[in-house]
This record gives sequence, structure tokens and C-alpha cells, in this order.
Amino acid sequence: MAISITQDIRSITDLKRNTNSILKQIHKTKRPVILTVNGKAEAVLMDAKEYEKINNAFNLLKLLAPAEEDISNGKFTDARAFFKEFKRDKKI
Repeated sequence: MAISITQDIRSITDLKRNTNSILKQIHKTKRPVILTVNGKAEAVLMDAKEYEKINNAFNLLKLLAPAEEDISNGKFTDARAFFKEFKRDKKI
């Protein structure tokens, strides 16, 4: 999702004047629009479905972080050893 600096950076005033066309652009391109106030980035406006995708991916990453930390700290078991122990414990 590369941002186009000529199309995706707009002022709040531009948003007020051209709300419908900016929303159509966001839905068509799937790119967020950066809104500026006095030339400085103030907010980001994006397609709701794209936001949900990003939010879901972020939540998945948060779930994976503890597992990655365990691996970094050597707190893991080889899959073969795990299943061997699991089968033995469950008498499979």
C-alpha cells in the first residue's frame, strides 16, 4: 500500500470541500489519505475494510509475540519430541 504524495496527502479544508471525491478515491485505491492541518500531518483516513484487515493482522502479531519471545529464550520443544511425549502421556 504505497502512498502517492500527490494524491494521498490532503488538507482538512480539501476534505471539507471534496468529501465525496476523497472517499471515492480511498475506496477505489485502497490507500489511506493523510490529512494535514497547517501543512503538518494530523490524521489518516482509510477504507473501513482495509482498516479491519490491518487491525486483524496487528492482533495476530500481538498473539505471536510471546511465542517469538519463548523461541528467543530457548523455551521450546522439538515437534517430534513433543508428539512422542504427548502420545506417551495420552497412551496413544
